[in-house]
Amino acid sequence: MMFPSSRHSASAQSGQPLKFTTSDSCDRIKDEFQFLQAQYHSLKMECDKLASEKSEMQRHYIMYYEMSYGLNIEMHKQAEIVKRLSGICAQVIPYLSQEHQQQVMGAIERAKQVTPPEMSSIIRQQLQVHQLSQLQGLALPMTSLPMGL
Repeated sequence: MMFPSSRHSASAQSGQPLKFTTSDSCDRIKDEFQFLQAQYHSLKMECDKLASEKSEMQRHYIMYYEMSYGLNIEMHKQAEIVKRLSGICAQVIPYLSQEHQQQVMGAIERAKQVTPPEMSSIIRQQLQVHQLSQLQGLALPMTSLPMGL
């Protein structure tokens, strides 16, 4: 947008008289103000949208952090259980017969060599059992109501 001072200097240089009214200036200022107001509104809407997306991303981050923390605790707990069970096995195995010791050692070695597909299958089974127990937990309160209610 051209401002009056630049127009004035351009018209003065060309030798043309200045045809410039107050209402024209007010109209131009009004148009410019409306344009800036619309731009401000658009930027504010974009800013609000980004702020809501940011808070949603932070909520997801917190949720994933909590899940990660819980999984980390669970992993350490399982590692501790494995360590204790290994210690118990190491204490009990010498009391078994030679044949049973070989069978147990073979079973322990097979247990240590779990493949990713086996882990996926185990996790799927545990998830199904967990979901089934939740469904049963939801059904129990409804079925345990006295007949008169």
